[in-house]
Amino acid sequence: MATIQISVDDSMKAAADSLFASLGLDTSTAVRMFIVAALENDGIPFAVIRNSDRKPNAELREAMEDIRLGCNLHGQFCNAEEAVRSLLED
Repeated sequence: MATIQISVDDSMKAAADSLFASLGLDTSTAVRMFIVAALENDGIPFAVIRNSDRKPNAELREAMEDIRLGCNLHGQFCNAEEAVRSLLED
């Protein structure tokens, strides 16, 4: 078995340990889960984007609203609440 060592700030380690403990995991197990997910996805298992405080431009906001409004097309719902409401209306 191989060992991987990484260096992180003490406060980051403490916060990660606390978070993972609240999920019933230790940090080593959480890191192993990340590696397994990366291998299964053949890449980083989440979107890697720049952290930006910019708000979506008008075109993106409009597209997002179109998607939100279109969720109910073809029997799809935006959330469980909408699905239950549609069942109760029938």
